Amino acid sequence: MQKLHPLLLAALACCWISGSQANRVYIHPFHLFAVDNVSCETLQGSAVKPLETVAVEALDVEVLTPDSRDRSSLDAQTQNMTKRMAVLAGLLNPLGLRMYHAFSRKQNNTVFSPVNTYGSLVAFYLGASKKTARSFQEFLGLSSGTDREDCVSLVDGHKILSTLQDINSLVDDGSGDEITTRVWAFARSDAQLSRDFIQGTQDFSDKSFIRGVDFSKHEEAETLVNSFVEKTSDGKLTNVFKGLNPSSNFLFISSFSFKGNWMAAFQPDKISMEEFHVDETTKVTTSTMTRTYNYHYLNDKVNRCTVVKLPLSKQSHMLLMLPHEGTTLGHVENKLLASFMGGWHKNLREGLLELSLPKFSLSSVIDIHDLLSTMNTSLGSTLLGSQAEFSRLSNTSPFSVDKAMNNVMFEMSGEAAEPHAGPTEAGVALKLSINRPFFFSVIEEHYESILLLGKITNPTL
Repeated sequence: MQKLHPLLLAALACCWISGSQANRVYIHPFHLFAVDNVSCETLQGSAVKPLETVAVEALDVEVLTPDSRDRSSLDAQTQNMTKRMAVLAGLLNPLGLRMYHAFSRKQNNTVFSPVNTYGSLVAFYLGASKKTARSFQEFLGLSSGTDREDCVSLVDGHKILSTLQDINSLVDDGSGDEITTRVWAFARSDAQLSRDFIQGTQDFSDKSFIRGVDFSKHEEAETLVNSFVEKTSDGKLTNVFKGLNPSSNFLFISSFSFKGNWMAAFQPDKISMEEFHVDETTKVTTSTMTRTYNYHYLNDKVNRCTVVKLPLSKQSHMLLMLPHEGTTLGHVENKLLASFMGGWHKNLREGLLELSLPKFSLSSVIDIHDLLSTMNTSLGSTLLGSQAEFSRLSNTSPFSVDKAMNNVMFEMSGEAAEPHAGPTEAGVALKLSINRPFFFSVIEEHYESILLLGKITNPTL
């Protein structure tokens, strides 16, 4: 799959926003996120702004306190926040779907967060040389579109990262859903890290842990790092980093955890063990929930699938897609584009459904370098691999990113977001059983930012 030109990404962003927020005027992303007094800086310019670095606290598995935070340095410009969230959602959605396709291609059950992966890449952008920063901007849809070949007009990564966190905050507002983001970064013990990068990790996370590690004893370092991550993730992340060596410079992992509540809970007395058809020859028995409710749904005869919208909190919803019998999940997934999903949402109609859905929770660990390489062979090396330059990340040169990981966790509590969901609706309900592989997404309600994308091929795994 070839890289999308930044202007095409901008056009996709425009399409998404115009489809969901028709009264909004399109604004090019670059102009909302550009650094103050922006100019096209030469890629090989001799005048380089001095790098402000800070010493990194040595890793101690007995000291689990998150890094202290200077909230005063976060972006305080609020007058453009609404526009920023709308435009950034338009970039996240098409790019997130492309990345999901690359990641899920060889996976069974899987979940992916466009918000989290985009934020990780912007954090690395803060530490990149001008040449590599230009490549990041092109991939993320943040280029000005007018730069000459020998220069780049830079965006302010902190504005982007704080906007991502504001998108999360729209959902994580005490209304029932809970989003938790954490970041860990481990640098070689003799290196100092850029203050800009460290601030970036705090811009889009609830907790961050930046530590120094002696990688010369790589086996011991691997044990220490994994133990620290496990303890500070409440035991949810284990053995994340493998294959460390004495020449390692930098390890990174960010975690996105979504715990949701149904707006209308599934009844406890409607939980039963039912068959799930993994494929034409394989069946498993799984715990299944049933609820009769006035859902918004669509029977898409053209693309041979049924789509159902499940309200979560007042600020988010889940979109379920079940292929029709005789149609594979992969067949419909291959058509998933931001405009395609927007079309589904626009054409949903309310009706009484008796919906049966397997209980499921998901967790995935994504190697970002491998993901980029799967999308395009040269993309991994250009952004995070051998061709990437991170002269703005550390005072040590050359400085490489050895491991860049994302962890995504998804679960539904089974409780209702509202104290009282009312009686079961009267009428004759159409029965819909989600009893074969299906796709789902979790979407923020106002700007329709895609928070999660995933699929279940076997709920018992």
